[in-house]
Amino acid sequence: MAKPLSDPSTVPPASSPLAAPEAVDLLRRIADALDRLSPAGRVHADFTAADAFVWQAAARRLAPVPKVNRVEMSLLRGIDRVRDTLAENTRRFASGLPANNALLWGARGMGKSSLVKAVHAEINHVRAAESRALKLIEIHREDIETLPDLMALLRADPHRFVIFCDDLSFDSDDTSYKSLKAVLEGGIEGRPDNVIFYATSNRRHLLPRDMMDNERSTAINPGEAIEEKVSLSDRFGLWLGFHKCSQDEYLDMVFGYVDHLGLGEDRDTIRAEALEWATTRGARSGRTAWQYIQDLAGRQGKAI
Repeated sequence: MAKPLSDPSTVPPASSPLAAPEAVDLLRRIADALDRLSPAGRVHADFTAADAFVWQAAARRLAPVPKVNRVEMSLLRGIDRVRDTLAENTRRFASGLPANNALLWGARGMGKSSLVKAVHAEINHVRAAESRALKLIEIHREDIETLPDLMALLRADPHRFVIFCDDLSFDSDDTSYKSLKAVLEGGIEGRPDNVIFYATSNRRHLLPRDMMDNERSTAINPGEAIEEKVSLSDRFGLWLGFHKCSQDEYLDMVFGYVDHLGLGEDRDTIRAEALEWATTRGARSGRTAWQYIQDLAGRQGKAI
């Protein structure tokens, strides 16, 4: 006859396998697994620590950036129209007025990401007397799928935020663009009123052409397939195009840096060297101009 569970004789002795160290280790591992499965607590960020932050997706935290790598607005040459458009859009947003998400697309090295950072600094400089500065938050391309978590963190905060993603694009087998679409406009909650999204890309439509061509050739309804892909860019109310600069615009960039940094030397020599520098690299751009300036300052023994 089976003994009742309350019978003391049914309790394992201390030397039984259930009381062994292996059992304690097993229980500890079960507890750790349950902790990992439980929902993470809400992360709270100290937005007084800095005006710029980097979103660390793995830890679901915002890391403050004490000093942002940026150039002054006055040194960004050859992009006057897009500069003024983005600055005005950001100024409206910082003032609590309606503003659009912005996609800065086009030629490499023409100052797309530099403009976003320069506009942020300029707006905060003008609004220095106000207690709530505009916050810039960078999210990396590979962390786009965690954007809803970041939005949830910012939604109830009194500050206003520019979320910035540099070099945003998607590969042919990448479906995370659907998460971005939903967050920007299509989700049930929508984009928080205190958040705006700026992205830079070499592609106007963010998706590779071969991906769109493949969808067109294999889909039952090619038009609907292409509409699905292109509609991501439609979430951005501003499309700001950056194009390759002329020789005169390139030299204007070079001499803007020369004058600002006090790199005094014969201007004809600088002009000839700068043109040769661009020719050897096969491109004229703001990035090329800055690379030449770094070389020039190094040869002159001047820190910049």
